[in-house]
Amino acid sequence: MAQKFANSRWVQEGFLDNRVEGTIVGRIVFAVIGPIDVYLQGNFKADIAGQVIQFQNPRFEDEDLAGQMIGDMESPQTGTVNLISFDPHPNLAPHPYVEWFSAKKNHYRIEFEPADAWVVPAADLGEIDLVSRTIRETLAGRSDEPPTRELTEWV
Repeated sequence: MAQKFANSRWVQEGFLDNRVEGTIVGRIVFAVIGPIDVYLQGNFKADIAGQVIQFQNPRFEDEDLAGQMIGDMESPQTGTVNLISFDPHPNLAPHPYVEWFSAKKNHYRIEFEPADAWVVPAADLGEIDLVSRTIRETLAGRSDEPPTRELTEWV
């Protein structure tokens, strides 16, 4: 499954932290399902590598359709980064872009308007530091687990 979160309108806010080489942790708040902790293997691209980014979506919509489309999203999200950058493609205008594959190999992509995401200044990292540390300690061992296989019924 590939999910673009309905042009990002189902993403309310969140942060991603790449201050520990090789991992990204964070929390993203989605329509209907609320906050999801994230632990991904990989790094931001060079333009924001080693930083913490935060985002808030003024076009957020907490609509029932989101529950039908993303209600079964894994929580927490563990997996691997595909691309996280504020300038993802040389032929497109720079914009915040977040893309990853979950441990179950689901593909997720979020794109924001440039004003909707920013690098967090060091002076504003207090609360994020605590949440990042907790997520890292809680999910570090789970990031290396192989994807789980769900039983399926053949029809």
